[in-house]
Amino acid sequence: QVQLVESGGGLVQPGGSLRLSCAVSGVTFSIYAMGWYRQAPGKQRELVARIGSGSGVYRNYADSVRGRFTISRDNAKNTVYLQMSSLKPEDTAVYLCNSFPNNSFKWGQGTQVTVSS
Repeated sequence: QVQLVESGGGLVQPGGSLRLSCAVSGVTFSIYAMGWYRQAPGKQRELVARIGSGSGVYRNYADSVRGRFTISRDNAKNTVYLQMSSLKPEDTAVYLCNSFPNNSFKWGQGTQVTVSS
């Protein structure tokens, strides 16, 4: 059974940084492209970053986060990361991970990121 466990969220001031982690179990992690998504209250879930399978050479970002967020993966640890910097209040959301593009796995609980002074 595949399990996704996101962590690393919290309350941070504008301009601050956070590093999110998503631990994936029950699947051959390295063969899946992965994505980080976020969902703010009253808004649809949106893709913010994605990384290719294997070594993860291919990476792409939503325009709203490009240059501020970096996605990476460690296949030995079955984990995908999202390094977030220069955070803005509009980045406030629950952040979740899943396979890309099919969201093949049951969604985890996500991790709350709140950017506020």
